Formats: sequence, structure tokens, C-alpha cells
Amino acid sequence: MKSAPISMNYRRRKAVDRTMRLICLLMALCIMIPLFSLMIYVTVRGLKRFDLDFFIHLPAPVGEPGGGMANAIVGTITMILIASCFSLPISILGGVYLAEAGKTRFASLVRFTADVLSGVPSIVVGIFVYQVLVKPMHQFSALAGGLALAILMIPLVTRTTEELIKLVPRNMMEGSLALGAPRWKTTLFVVLQAARAGIATGVLLAVARVAGETAPLLFTSLNNQFWPSQISEPTASLTVQVFTFAISPFQDWQDQAWTGALVLLILVVGVSLLSRLTLKGGRGLAN
Repeated sequence: MKSAPISMNYRRRKAVDRTMRLICLLMALCIMIPLFSLMIYVTVRGLKRFDLDFFIHLPAPVGEPGGGMANAIVGTITMILIASCFSLPISILGGVYLAEAGKTRFASLVRFTADVLSGVPSIVVGIFVYQVLVKPMHQFSALAGGLALAILMIPLVTRTTEELIKLVPRNMMEGSLALGAPRWKTTLFVVLQAARAGIATGVLLAVARVAGETAPLLFTSLNNQFWPSQISEPTASLTVQVFTFAISPFQDWQDQAWTGALVLLILVVGVSLLSRLTLKGGRGLAN
């Protein structure tokens, strides 16, 4: 007499389980549709000018076909390197402090500041750097652009570093201290070494995020149609060059804009894949 209700209840739970699994699968597919649609569309439009000339030549004069964005590619790499030099020492050591200090008042203030800074619009950061660096120097520069990107990177890497250091087992630190190692050596050579793969992943994701920024560079590095010779002069970047070419009335420049967008997409996807491989490699070493 009792087996029939139990059997019906079991079948009902199984049906609900299958329905929810199907809904989750459909939602996952809905997440993937915009990404793959974007990738396919940009790839189809960008392959038209995806050739060697695009990567080794300067932009052609207005109205003339041909040319490339070699100077913008070099400028983008230069500003990312400048941003990394500014931001990584500050953000990694700041993340170490937050993980070690715990919930002290100053640590809470720093943590809150980092969270607020991560939500500040990038154009506001560009205007700030314009006021404090570009105007006093009386010119746009790659240095100003790198500083703006560094400000955007700092909160991301800081919070990532903090969370990953917290995941390091306490017995590793306690074992090092028990052997007589100073606290600073334990932090640098034990804790950071254990979390290095995750920190590298956070750095790569921050680089991928700032590589696609346009607004702050319009206020800081602006643009340049020639090769960058020093970091104290206006410098081209892929994002600004794509913006400039996309709104031009010339079809060849518009085609190059799509190719520039494809290069940016490849850069972001490539860095994201590299970050995942770095994290997996770090886990393998840890195991």
C-alpha cells in the first residue's frame, strides 16, 4: 500500500530534477550565444584586412588605401608594460598586506577603497590623469596612458592577490615559522610561491581588461600616426585607432577598424586562455 506513493514521489522528484537540469543547460547556451555571435561576426568582418601589411605598416594617409596599425599595436603593448610596472608592485604587496592584516581598521579602509576604485568608470580615471599629468606636461603621452591603465589594474590585482593568499593552507606558514624563518621571508618565499599561479592568473585577467579600454586613452595618450619614439609623446593604441577608423567615411579605414577589433578580440581571448592554463599548471605543481 505504501510503495505506490513512494514510487510516485520518486518519479516526481526525478522529473523535477531533469527539468531543472534542462533549464540550466538552456541558460548556459544562452550565455554562450552572444559571445560566439560576436566572435563569428568580428572574425568574418575582420579577416578582410587581416594580412601581414596590417601588422608591419603605418596607417596610410587620409583617403588612400592600404596601410596598417603596426604603430598602434606597439603603442598598446608599451602602455600595458608601463601600466604593469606601475601597478603590479603596489597591488601585489597591497594584497599581501590585506591578507596578513585581516580585519584591522586600516585594512578594511584599504579594502573598501579598492572595491570602490574597481567600480569607478574608466573615463573618470582618464579625466583624473589628464588633470594631474597631461596638463602639467602640456602634452599627451604613453606615460599618462600607462598610468591611467595602472589605476584600473590596481584594485583587480589587489583583491585577487588577497583572496588567493587567504587560500594558502595555514600549516605551510606555521611550518616555515616553526623552522625559524622570519615572517617576511615566510610571506615572500612560502606564501607567495604557493599562490603564484593564481596571482599570475589575476594579473593576466587585469591585463585583458585594460587592453580593451578606450575612454581613458582618449584623455591621456590620444593618438599618433607614426612610430612611438619615446613614452613622453602622444602614442597610438589599438582601441583609439579602431575608434578613429570606425567613424571615418572611408571604407578601407572601416575595414581596418574591424581587423583591429579582431586583433583585440584575439588578444583578450588569448590572455584569458593563458590565465586558465597558468592556473591549471600551478595546481599541477602544487599537487
